[in-house]
Amino acid sequence: MRKLLSTTVAGGAAALALVALAAAPASAGTADSQFDVVFPGQKPQTTYYVQNTGTVSGSMTGKSVMSWQIIDDQVVDNSKRFTSFKITTRIEERLTKTSEDHVVTSKTCDLTKLVNDNYSWFQVEPANTCVAPSTVYDGEVYWSADATIVYDIEGDGKGAITKETLGSPLIHG
Repeated sequence: MRKLLSTTVAGGAAALALVALAAAPASAGTADSQFDVVFPGQKPQTTYYVQNTGTVSGSMTGKSVMSWQIIDDQVVDNSKRFTSFKITTRIEERLTKTSEDHVVTSKTCDLTKLVNDNYSWFQVEPANTCVAPSTVYDGEVYWSADATIVYDIEGDGKGAITKETLGSPLIHG
């Protein structure tokens, strides 16, 4: 009887764990953006790509992955391209599909050295990935991951330029 009771309790605990896993939503949404940067002088024009991903697996996470590629591989000027290149990744929530986003968590990552040292980069590594701190998931609101890039081109005299990227599709439920 004692063995049967412990087996029943263990089986019940396993069933509850499966129900809890099934109840926890596991979904993700990804959006891709790109923009070109034309530098002064003989520096190579470059296309920058951003992939914003929002993921729910117990908690809400948001990350942005940067990659880039020179358009013309005839690099004449090897000098510094940016005085600053930063990306801010945000986890945002909204009450309805059409209401305004509210930032829940965010993180700014400085990629200046990485983009200046590498003309092209398509690896997915911590060096080119910016992850906002995770937050408690609430299925009653709509969630997304989004990012803003602010960069200052060396020697163009224009100051900082801000690029808004496409946020991930909304996650809800």
